[in-house]
Amino acid sequence: MPYSTSSVPFERRASSNPLTAYLFRLMTLKQSNLCFSADVSSAETLLHLAASLGPSIVVLKTHFDIVNNWDPHPRKGTGAQLAALARRHGFLIFEDRKFSDIGSTVQKQYTDGPGKIVEWAHITNAHILPGPGIVTALREAASQWRERKKCEVKTDISVGTPRPESVNSDDEDEEIPRVSEDQNLKAISAGRKASIVSITTVSQSFEPADSTWSLNPAQEDEVFPGIEEPPLTRGLLLLAQMSSADNLLNVEYTQACVEMARDYKDFVMGYIAQESLNTSLSDQFISMTPGCQLPPDENGAVNGDGLGQQYNTPEMLIGKLGTDIVIVGRGILKAADPATEAERYREKAWGAYQKRISGN
Repeated sequence: MPYSTSSVPFERRASSNPLTAYLFRLMTLKQSNLCFSADVSSAETLLHLAASLGPSIVVLKTHFDIVNNWDPHPRKGTGAQLAALARRHGFLIFEDRKFSDIGSTVQKQYTDGPGKIVEWAHITNAHILPGPGIVTALREAASQWRERKKCEVKTDISVGTPRPESVNSDDEDEEIPRVSEDQNLKAISAGRKASIVSITTVSQSFEPADSTWSLNPAQEDEVFPGIEEPPLTRGLLLLAQMSSADNLLNVEYTQACVEMARDYKDFVMGYIAQESLNTSLSDQFISMTPGCQLPPDENGAVNGDGLGQQYNTPEMLIGKLGTDIVIVGRGILKAADPATEAERYREKAWGAYQKRISGN
């Protein structure tokens, strides 16, 4: 039988990827394997949902490019505010960008433009249609960002005190030009008024930077208790399978994703997939699965959305197909009380996981 992580608890799934290892511990601490897909067009709604659903989720999935009033300000904008909420409530941010272009283009899409995704999103994802170059390009951009953020430049500027003899004008309104000290000495020896001598020193040093994903890094009550902040790194998910009907991601494509993930496991966290794809002893990848929905009641049925989306329950996705995190959007978003519904999904998904690892 092929190896499977299905029966291994999250806390025992050691990963060489620091962000993956952190997520395993976060899921165990919060007893949650729920990702909320916040597909909304208002920044205010997005922030409100992140705050109210934060206690129930471990990942918040965003589409920044559908938010009409997205604020790109690096310290006070929408991404920065999401980062502060993630820090407070203990979840990671996953920008569902689905990159699919040549390396130089995706690097710019990842680091520049109005989104500057790398600044606030811990996780993003990509198709592998362009080949492995898309993974190496994103990994390089994330690494360069991390190196820049590891330290900040501290600049000190000091101005020397003017010499007493240099301030000898009887006219306080007279404009005195700044000149060099040699010029002043010559002026004094010639019996003329000296100008102000000002010595300016600029020095720079590199010091450890505060966390860049928090607006108030010094406030301890703003940090989710029981776990440290996530590592200053970024992660990638590969789109290996989709939940839409008649999609073109065939078995060969999925296997190519698996091989590519193994080649770049320091950056690739896992997959967007419909099942666990871990079949080797070294596979500790995370599988996140969209298309999860609960019926309104225990006897209800789960149907599609009429637009190609096919739904499955947490019991099916986690219990039988071995996925790790379920992604839920409209099932929560359209509920009368999204926070209560998110908690219902969390309980069902976590219960399916506990049943799975117990072998029942």
